[in-house]
Amino acid sequence: MRQLLVHFSGLEPDLDLKATWEGKQTAYGMAFADAPGDAPGSKFTYSDVNFIVLGALVERVSGETLDEYVQRHIFVPLKMTRTRYAPPAAWLPKIAPTQYDENEHMLWGVVHDPTARRMGGVAGHAGLFSTGDDLAKFAQTLLDGGDGILSELTVEKMTRPEQPPAAPVLRGFGWDIDSPLSSNRGDLLPVGSYGHTGWTGTSIWVDPTTETYIILLANAVHPRGGNAIALRTKVATAVTAALHLTTSEKEALRWQSITGYNEALSAARHVSTRNGSVKNGIDVLEEHGFDVLQVAGGKKKIGVVTNQTGVDLEGRRTIDVLAAASGVTLGAIFSPEHGVTGSLDTTDVSNSKDAATGVTVYSVYGAKDADRRPAPEVMKSLDAVVIDIQDAGVPFYTYETTMGYFLEAAAAAGVEVIVLDRPNPVTGSYVQGPVADAGHEKFTGYWTVPVRHGMTMGELAKMFNAERNINAKLTVVPMEGWQRGDWFDSTGLGWVNPSPNLRSLAEAMLYPGVALIEYTNVSVGRGTDTPFEVVGAPWVKGRELAAYLNARGIAGVRFVPVTFTPAAAVYSGQKCEGVNLVLTERNALDAPELGIELATALQKLYPANFKIGLVAPLLGNQAAFDGLMAGEDPRRIAQDWQEELQKFEVMRQKYLIYK
Repeated sequence: MRQLLVHFSGLEPDLDLKATWEGKQTAYGMAFADAPGDAPGSKFTYSDVNFIVLGALVERVSGETLDEYVQRHIFVPLKMTRTRYAPPAAWLPKIAPTQYDENEHMLWGVVHDPTARRMGGVAGHAGLFSTGDDLAKFAQTLLDGGDGILSELTVEKMTRPEQPPAAPVLRGFGWDIDSPLSSNRGDLLPVGSYGHTGWTGTSIWVDPTTETYIILLANAVHPRGGNAIALRTKVATAVTAALHLTTSEKEALRWQSITGYNEALSAARHVSTRNGSVKNGIDVLEEHGFDVLQVAGGKKKIGVVTNQTGVDLEGRRTIDVLAAASGVTLGAIFSPEHGVTGSLDTTDVSNSKDAATGVTVYSVYGAKDADRRPAPEVMKSLDAVVIDIQDAGVPFYTYETTMGYFLEAAAAAGVEVIVLDRPNPVTGSYVQGPVADAGHEKFTGYWTVPVRHGMTMGELAKMFNAERNINAKLTVVPMEGWQRGDWFDSTGLGWVNPSPNLRSLAEAMLYPGVALIEYTNVSVGRGTDTPFEVVGAPWVKGRELAAYLNARGIAGVRFVPVTFTPAAAVYSGQKCEGVNLVLTERNALDAPELGIELATALQKLYPANFKIGLVAPLLGNQAAFDGLMAGEDPRRIAQDWQEELQKFEVMRQKYLIYK
């Protein structure tokens, strides 16, 4: 229903009019049998078929014909006495004729649209006659929030963006907000207003900011066709220019007009790559003389959880900086997955000794869960634990769980935890993917967060500590200069591989999606020069897979056939065919949904080979997995996780540090 209402169903623009047919039920049968020409959810195509189907749905649910339903529930309550389908002959003197039909008969009081005419004049997409006065009543009802005829929630859904998140047009349920069809908004009304047009030259546009509606009932097709696109723009611009706005209304109008949309390109956001200068938590700590580590009359004995990413702006290891700090004794180093140097790709990392400082390095990445937690006796020997590690922004990147385990151990030992914050490399502004189910926490999913949570390690620490009732003594040393919308290349910081197979920002962008299938029997590029940028297997046909995925119209990414031979992990030494994932617009990519698309494509094309059941562990959401197993469309699966995602965003807001 959402896709029909916002014209992202993929259905054709109209029913076939070349064939001879008549009747509403015939039209319904044709509409129901119409197969999408584009993958549903992938492309905006204004389609009369969408609203024909929705009209049929109204009739099926209500038990009334469409004209009876709107008359009873809309027109009569609003006293719209001159609005109806198939107007009576007595109204003809006040109805403008439109144009000659295919038989050279002038249409007068009969719907202009040929499909609606064949349906008897009553259809979801065309056939309604009205007047300026009646439409003014309807527009004012929308400005008044529905006025009891429509619920406020219904009006909100009609007038706020409801299209797929990455789509380059803005559509509400049934209404246009900002698209190539928005000419009747004019040059001055802001994005945030809404409206619609009619083929014969009619249009309505409603702006809640200035409480203005502009109705144009022109007759552009008389007698032999035409259009009113330029006229609509000029009328809307002239009306807006003539309004006598108060200062506060002008200010509201100004703010709405600069909400991040480029008026020269429909619905395109002003996306700029900022040239920032970010200081990580370790740099802020140094600048402030290690103040949070000081204790009166002695030295604070600390441990540090870090790896190769723990360096300051001068390239010095956090380990060395803390070891040399006054008022501090470095008593322990803890190494997470991949070891303290980040070079190990094994399932069991051993203890060692740091050559530069002589301090013991305790591994917290062993084969068993108990070996992934700090030893209680070591924790009790410390006054505080400092955590300085670069995350990848997804829960199955195990550094987040390691931090959670240290919060738990610190609470039990009465030890303080100090998190030196670092950027989320894939920004803190996008929250995407299914929220992990409660009660199934594991090392690759510490808590009920979505695949892409948009939080930093410091923010996660605050959330874990409070929401899981850990109640450790926690201090976060925040970054300076980081903004939520910053990708890593906007920070001015140097890239350090956070793990052996995450070697670039491009791979970090793809990782929240491609990694969802890495437990299955496909190669995700481990053992190649481009991990997480390629996907394949010996039984995959690269051109076939690329063609299927490109036809899906997945925003922000394209797929190129490729052949590769991984030197490690699954299919090591074997020739694989597959796809190279090419990012085209990182702000448009929904990476977790991409992961569902990849799994669905592999299952659909290679059901005898692909082991889809192995997606479950990293996906972490049973409902999404059930949808995947049932063969549901990935966009439908993604729609189903939105409600829980919105709840998470509300809760998440309490722990955000940065704007």
